[in-house]
Amino acid sequence: MSSDSNARRGSKIVIERTYRARVEDIWDLWTTKQGFESWWGPQGFRADVHALDAHVGGELRYDMVAATPEMIAAMKQMGRPASHATRARFTELKPRERLAITNVIDFLPGVATFESVIAVDFARQGDRVRMVVTLDPMHSDEFTRMQEQGFTSQLTKLDIRFGHAAST
Repeated sequence: MSSDSNARRGSKIVIERTYRARVEDIWDLWTTKQGFESWWGPQGFRADVHALDAHVGGELRYDMVAATPEMIAAMKQMGRPASHATRARFTELKPRERLAITNVIDFLPGVATFESVIAVDFARQGDRVRMVVTLDPMHSDEFTRMQEQGFTSQLTKLDIRFGHAAST
């Protein structure tokens, strides 16, 4: 079972989900190569992880890959490659409670490199886990909206996995 909500708190985006799952299982989706690859990326994309070292200062490197003919065509139409390398590091880790990943945003043409943080809080609620994801804004309102849409899209993979499509 899943419930969800998205909210803006200041300039940050907050996305909440509650799943009927063990906190260890949700935690592993963020902190292991197999777990991360199983759901990361909006619908139509996948992540190919090259390094995932889940400790403070540990690196996370992956390629975000357009994985369907429709997404490959869409990327081509926008003049973008079908995949791009992504670099990040774990900047906070309290096992099964909280983590933060700082992403290096260096793949946007014409935009100076900047960092963006994804913070995730996990709370046990009986046989459920509440996951609260807080995203830093991007460099523009348009890209911040696209980030929120993309992240919400990738969470539908978890919604399906845990037996309930996200409600809107």
